[in-house]
Amino acid sequence: MPLTILAQITAKPGHEDLLRSELEKLVPVTRAEAGCIRYDLHRDNENPGFFAFYETWENRELWQDHMNAPHLAAYMEATEGAVAEFSLNEMTQTL
Repeated sequence: MPLTILAQITAKPGHEDLLRSELEKLVPVTRAEAGCIRYDLHRDNENPGFFAFYETWENRELWQDHMNAPHLAAYMEATEGAVAEFSLNEMTQTL
């Protein structure tokens, strides 16, 4: 059964552009990963420091492979100290 991920990231003040740039780098490489059905980045219209990923993966195992990918580690290193809040929800479609 497909896995849906909702990841929400809030930049620390002054780090909005850095965070956006680093998040955008994740999109093409992640979309090419095995098991990635959807990987869409969104930015809040009124709060330029708030971002959300809406993701769909074939299964949890392939999503876990993504979470351990080198490009995620590079993102974490590049944005160290720039993220104020992060939340992640693993969800399953009900209908």
